[in-house]
Amino acid sequence: MNSEFMIAIEDLEKEKGISKDILIEAIESALVSAYKKNYGTSQNVRVDINRETGDINVLMRMDIVEEVEDELCQISLDEAREIDPRYEIGDAVEYQVTPRDFGRIAAQTAKQVVVQRIREAERGMVYDDYIQKQGEIITGTVERISNETLFINMGKTEGILSANERVKGEHFDVNERLKLYIIDVRKTNKGPQVYLSRSHPGLVKKLFELEVPEIQDGVVEIKSIAREAGSRTKIAVYAEDPNVDPVGACVGPRGARVQAVVDEIFGEKIDIIEWSDIPEKFISNVLAPAKVEHVVINEDEKSAIVVVPDYQLSLAIGKEGQNVRLAAKLSGWKIDIKSHTQYFENDISIEYVDDTEETAISEKGEAPDSEIEETAVAETGAKEQQEEPMTEEDDTLDE
Repeated sequence: MNSEFMIAIEDLEKEKGISKDILIEAIESALVSAYKKNYGTSQNVRVDINRETGDINVLMRMDIVEEVEDELCQISLDEAREIDPRYEIGDAVEYQVTPRDFGRIAAQTAKQVVVQRIREAERGMVYDDYIQKQGEIITGTVERISNETLFINMGKTEGILSANERVKGEHFDVNERLKLYIIDVRKTNKGPQVYLSRSHPGLVKKLFELEVPEIQDGVVEIKSIAREAGSRTKIAVYAEDPNVDPVGACVGPRGARVQAVVDEIFGEKIDIIEWSDIPEKFISNVLAPAKVEHVVINEDEKSAIVVVPDYQLSLAIGKEGQNVRLAAKLSGWKIDIKSHTQYFENDISIEYVDDTEETAISEKGEAPDSEIEETAVAETGAKEQQEEPMTEEDDTLDE
């Protein structure tokens, strides 16, 4: 190797961000292994590369002893003093053992090390780039499909959209572009692995952040979100400034902003709700589009009885209990929905729905089948997805 090689190393440092010293140390270490492979030993051997000229020296280190027991790593005092009369017992002698043909071996080894380190550095930079994007949205292209798993070309690396992170009913073809949510980034032997999602509630949240300038500016805050992907999402928003309508900001002029989000998630319905720090008000809001007569809360159990007009009971519960289930996830409260008649007559089963389980409570025995059908039915095992807590008031958009 020569000074031109050292210049190339310096250029790599600038272009790839690979430290010159670290790269040279890696080459020196690899050359020690190469020396052992070709010449039978690396015991007490080190390789030194001149940082200016690129010259390579293989140096053997020998301990100075009174009586030599191992000729590979020991030398007598008399032999040492032939090199330098100042040596004493216990010192170490280091002298060159560089083979004549070592330059060829060194060049091949250095090339392999450089290529390997460049690859590692590039993988490291890709990992560092995407780990910072975890929890963000990226746009990618479907590169290939295998067993319901989509492999997404994201430019610098390939992402994985597994079947359980896809939304039922969504179909994508090879070369189709789509937006995805980064849920995880991991280091592997083949480089960084980026895991993506189309069903995560964070996707909807980030889409609103892209579409609503007031969210980007911090004027409107997304407090919480609950999603059953492919069917319905509830999102709670809040504005500290009383002059700002957070729901209206998210809906946009003529519904343009929310429609852009709906289009991206293929028509999934979205309820935009105003968050409130008053539990009764917030719980009333989260049950939109149903109208609520009043809310009775239990702070200790974080549960609430919600009374709705008789004709609104089915709407408040939602199809297969979806509306009340999402409301419970969004608010973090157990919610027991009762019709006006049920509440005041107090004579049929009550069903609590929260974001973790459903607890049936019968106050006065069993209800007739016709009345049980009207109570809140929450499906156990529903996949719960919630981000941070959220916002106020009862304004809902159903797209």
